[in-house]
Formats: sequence, C-alpha cells, structure tokens
Amino acid sequence: MAKTPAWTRKEGKSEAGGLNAKGRASYNQANPGKPGLKAPQPGGGPRKDSFCARMSGMKAKLTSAKTANDPNSRINKSLRAWKC
Repeated sequence: MAKTPAWTRKEGKSEAGGLNAKGRASYNQANPGKPGLKAPQPGGGPRKDSFCARMSGMKAKLTSAKTANDPNSRINKSLRAWKC
C-alpha cells in the first residue's frame, strides 16, 4: 500500500505550526504545476503581510471560538511562526 505524502502526515508538519522542510518538499513534488511552497517569512515583506491578513481573517470567520482561543491549534501556531 502506498504511503500518503509527508505533508498530510505528522512527519511533514512542524511542531510550531505549518509545514516543515520535508512537508513542503513532498507537497511541491505532489503538485508540480504550482509555483511551490516557501518557508515562512517572519522577517517582514509582502508575503508576510498577505499571509497575516488572510489567516487572521480565517481565524476570525472560519474557526470556532474554542479553536480561536486554543494556543495549540494549527492556525494559532502558524500565526505565531509568521509573527503575525
């Protein structure tokens, strides 16, 4: 039986939120026509601004109150990793 890509399993996810390098590489390999995932840009710049605006809106509208307030939820970990 074939294994699922690393980005869908725990080994491809970062403990701090988002995907680790192995997860990004497996996603890029599974989706060759797309431009590819890049590492977080916590230092600033247009990618950070865009990500923070999108994810903050998702957190406000698309998550339950329990998930939004949980410091260990994937969305809160990602926002912390990007320093939003």
